[in-house]
Order: sequence, then structure tokens, then C-alpha cells
Amino acid sequence: MAAVDHRSGGTAGDQPAGQPVVDPVVDPVVDPVGAPAARATSRDRRRVILLTGPSGAGKSRLSARLSATHGWPVVRLDDFYREASDPRLPRSPLGIPDWDHADSWDAGAAVDALRTLVDEGRVEVPVYDIGASAVTGRHVVDALPTDFVLAEGLFAGRLVEPLRREGLLADALCVRQNRTLTALRRFVRDLSERRKPPHILVRRGLTLWRDEPRVIAQARADGARCLHPREAESELGALLGVGTST
Repeated sequence: MAAVDHRSGGTAGDQPAGQPVVDPVVDPVVDPVGAPAARATSRDRRRVILLTGPSGAGKSRLSARLSATHGWPVVRLDDFYREASDPRLPRSPLGIPDWDHADSWDAGAAVDALRTLVDEGRVEVPVYDIGASAVTGRHVVDALPTDFVLAEGLFAGRLVEPLRREGLLADALCVRQNRTLTALRRFVRDLSERRKPPHILVRRGLTLWRDEPRVIAQARADGARCLHPREAESELGALLGVGTST
């Protein structure tokens, strides 16, 4: 398979707005009780920026803008959804896979892929088609030695703790906007991509609209800071002072 260049496209509790969470520059890293951490961190090491938030809030658009501006590679965490043939995939009352359930997503595989990309600078990841509820291909993501890796998806917040334990985390943000606007954008997107029949999308959209405050609260509990996409874009630009490819 020919390599595809996709460079275009934990926090310890809540942090004050305007202060990106960046691991300290120490070698070796030592935890509070004196045990060495899994990996040392440094300013010239690849690390991961997690972007979570409600479906339709603008995570993918923000990732695309950051990638275009800074050259950072993007890993779409939605590509790690389980396939329809997987008995572990939860089903919703609507009779379709429940993509909003944490068990619908293979967190272990996502962490493995991000670790490989950080350590080796290249990883092959799946391409998931939500309309088909199946993996339809694979592609390669590359990263330069000083890149930040953008990992975006509904369940990205659940990776804060495992990535932080391994010294892989640069920052974790929850992207949020007005939830009615988010619902409208989500419906237009899902309809244009023919993800499911319109009546299913309407019913699911209403459920997600009601559930959005819980999703945001969960992101905060996971360790993400909640910001509007433009605020997040501005803050992450400050990471250029810590070390990037540009």
C-alpha cells in the first residue's frame, strides 16, 4: 500500500482557561511517590492533543484548520468504532449501532495506534464507514519528530488518563458551541453523508441534543478543558513555542 500523508488533515484536573496543559520538561519523569514514569518527556518529542466534545460541535473542522496551519497529523478516533459484525457493539433503541455508547469504540486499539505514531512517526489506521457500520479500508498517518498529533473524536476524553500515564499527552480540549447550532450542523452533516435514514437522524439528533450537557460534564470529568473552537484554535497555537515542525 502506498503511504498516504495525512499531515493535512492529562490534565491533572481542570486547568485555567488560556493555559495549555503541557507535560513538564524533565528527564526522567518522576511521579509524586518517586517512581519513574513510563517515558521521559521533552520539548522535541511528539505528543498527542486530544479533541473531544459533542457530535457536530466542530472537532473535525478544528482539526483540519490546525493541520493546515501547523502541519500536524490527524487521527480520527471515530475510525476505531467496532464493526456491525462485532458482538461487543451495543445497539440503540432505534435498532442501529449505538455510536454514543463508550463500548462501541475500541479504546485499546486507539491508544496502541497513537503510541505507535508517537514512537515511530508512522502508523496504519482503519477507515470506518458509519453508514455501513464497517471498516472499509486502511490508510497511513505520518508525523515529523517535533509534531503534535491531533486525535479527535467523541470519546477522546477517555484517553486522557492512559496517555498521560505514558507521557504521551500534550493537552485535552472539549470543543463546544451552542447546542442547537451543533444539532443543526450534525443533522446536515449526517444527512449529506447518508449515514442513516432521515427519520433515524432526527430521532437520534433530539436524543443527542438532550444529552449534550452530560457529554460535556463527562469530558470535564475525564480531564478536558471546554472551549469554543476558535478559543481552542488560539490557545493551541501557543504550543508552537513548545516545539513543532514549523
